[in-house]
Amino acid sequence: MPQVVRSRIAVLHGAHPATPLPRSFRSLADRAAVEVLHRAARVLVASLPVLTDRLVEALYEQEPGYRAAIDSDRAEVWQEVHHSLRHNVGSLIQPREFRDAAHRTSRWIGEIRAGQGVPLDAVLHAFRMGGAMVWQDLVDETARRDPDDVRLLVHVAADVWNFVDEHCGIVADAYRQAERRLSWRRENQQRLMVAALLDGTARIADLCEAAAMLGLPEQGRYAVLAVASAPVGPQQDPARPPLNLAAALSPGEGLSTAPGAAPLWHTGPDAAFAILRLTGGPGDPGEPGELHAIADALDAPAGTRAGIGSAVDGLAALGDARRLAETALRACPASGGTVLLDEHLPDALVVSSPALGSALADRVLGPLDRLDPSDRDVILETLTAWLDADGSAQRAGARLYCHRNTVLNRLRRFEQLTGRCLTRPRDAVEVSLALAARRLLGS
Repeated sequence: MPQVVRSRIAVLHGAHPATPLPRSFRSLADRAAVEVLHRAARVLVASLPVLTDRLVEALYEQEPGYRAAIDSDRAEVWQEVHHSLRHNVGSLIQPREFRDAAHRTSRWIGEIRAGQGVPLDAVLHAFRMGGAMVWQDLVDETARRDPDDVRLLVHVAADVWNFVDEHCGIVADAYRQAERRLSWRRENQQRLMVAALLDGTARIADLCEAAAMLGLPEQGRYAVLAVASAPVGPQQDPARPPLNLAAALSPGEGLSTAPGAAPLWHTGPDAAFAILRLTGGPGDPGEPGELHAIADALDAPAGTRAGIGSAVDGLAALGDARRLAETALRACPASGGTVLLDEHLPDALVVSSPALGSALADRVLGPLDRLDPSDRDVILETLTAWLDADGSAQRAGARLYCHRNTVLNRLRRFEQLTGRCLTRPRDAVEVSLALAARRLLGS
């Protein structure tokens, strides 16, 4: 209630109007007070257009949250305010007849304003401004007709303001329910849009809308992260991203992803995917360590497999980026770890065509399967260590805790069994790919 009304009532009656009066005193004045209230309220009903004009103008001047709506469609806001005042002032005269309609109107306003994005505080302020203006006009009209009757209004002041509070509660409840529905609908639309982008099924015509909905530039630079957790129990979801992994990708963690660009997650049947917005522009290769920084920041639990695909340009290429990330994920060891596709392209070639990879492994390494398993594993381990050491028998021997001559002897035996020559580049490439296929495909 405006201060001017509080002070006037206090002068006339000597007490705050909202202070409950003794029941015995109120019961003696109830009928007369209600008659005074009804008489003043009828005058307000007759002058509702003028009251509506004043309230809309007051909202524009005093409530910033309503200015955009009034500028956009003043007539629509006027009708809303007039509708609300008509039912609420009518409720003061005929509560039973107007109560349900007044409640419906307040709920409708709460839902409409939630959909328009008007802050809830602004909507509640508007209702309280309307209540204050109605109360002030009731006091002014009563004082104009008979100043002595103003003191009778004190006995219904609490009822009037309880009525205002009741409708504020109705508005707030309707607003929050509508907000939850809108939030769910918005999140669902975002999920569907992210899924379409990652599946490569989004239409070119929808990319502009997708960019606005997701807060991403249509022609930005992106990469996709694919994550799968090794199952640890019957309740484990292998496609659900670990919490600490999602937290590591949040903005402000020292990553080189675009500022404020939190990754958008999408859960598939076998893996979870995150769209990573990178700092470079279209066609810009960016800093060499950009994807490295993301991989290093991942705090993946033991057994979690993560694959990061190559960078792509534009939202339209996210379907390709997802497939590249899936390839990187398939190139990740079963024990877990993070694979950057650009650094494991030979492995990616193998997992991209499992049938050909298995055929190559059988052709190159098949003769070793006739050996005793322990003997075969020693040769394969030595061959892998030698390749990892860039063909140095000395470093391979140090890694295997044996003499370099032992390494050379095992390599010669491999050449004898398979007919391959490790000094011939073509054979070395085939052996390397065959080992990758045996490791990644279990061939």
